[in-house]
Amino acid sequence: MSNIKQNKSLKPYNSFGIEAKARHWIEINNEEEATEFLFDNADSDHPMLILGGGSNILLTGDFEGVIVKVNIKGQEIMDEDEDSVFLRVGAGENWHDLVMYCVEQGWGGIENLSLIPGCVGAAPIQNIGAYGVEIKDVFDSLEAIHLGSGVTHEFFHEDCQFGYRDSIFKREAKGEFLITRVTLQLSKDPVLNTSYGTIEEELAKLSYAPTIKDVSDAVIRIRQSKLPDPKEIGNAGSFFKNPVIDQEHFETIQAEYPNMPYYPAEDNQIKIPAAWLIQTCGWKGKRFGDYGVHKDQALVLVNFGGANGQDIYDLSTRIMESVQETFQIELEREVNVI
Repeated sequence: MSNIKQNKSLKPYNSFGIEAKARHWIEINNEEEATEFLFDNADSDHPMLILGGGSNILLTGDFEGVIVKVNIKGQEIMDEDEDSVFLRVGAGENWHDLVMYCVEQGWGGIENLSLIPGCVGAAPIQNIGAYGVEIKDVFDSLEAIHLGSGVTHEFFHEDCQFGYRDSIFKREAKGEFLITRVTLQLSKDPVLNTSYGTIEEELAKLSYAPTIKDVSDAVIRIRQSKLPDPKEIGNAGSFFKNPVIDQEHFETIQAEYPNMPYYPAEDNQIKIPAAWLIQTCGWKGKRFGDYGVHKDQALVLVNFGGANGQDIYDLSTRIMESVQETFQIELEREVNVI
């Protein structure tokens, strides 16, 4: 294909606002272009990176291979009955715009995932989640092109092996597929998920039974109050996953920190907020020149402008070592380091 660009600046394409370059860059607008590109580059030994919204990556240097920017758009109803709508969406669609569209239609299931940055194609890779909901709860299937063979595969729910901020696309199939379309099963008669404390507090202010729009509005208000806007200050949202520990480990820590927040997890384990661990270790609001930890949210590492990705990566390592030393808990980065 002739529309491959060289030495493309990546600063506008990552929410950290890191200045880095891609040796080769191409934008894919439909499945035919994707297939043609893969066929033309079947014998290439350049590393390849599939890029969506760039909201979950940290660039630690120039990318010496080819970056494929996925711009596949469109949405269509594949099937529906009196209870559900099966909506097939292009991987390049903006996730929050999709949530807003579904809320307007009265289709429930993803309103708790309002204002999460990024594109639709990245959502199942990360199994994005917030306020008691994960995309796996509404996921039906996805279509993806295998980078090696150019063959399109369909992945159903069980094929994706969803876990907490995890899927097969972050493990066995990492870097092997280009996701083109995602199909979600949305509810025409939704049951609201308002169990998350801060949402309950927001909705308690209403004098009527809340709707999915009310839930979405509450989530947006909460997120805007907690998380910095990447357009104003470079960041990738939550940098670390919330760790899960066993009961014995939890009780040992709780004995010393009786007010530690926690949540029950699967298999009788306990989830500890990473933000609390980081804040307790003294990192919240720490600034080191052009980068640091956000003053209002310890889970968010920020680029104040001019920082490089290696600086932010090194800071994350120091935070992880600090939490490990203090609590014997190993934090895991949620952001993809490139």
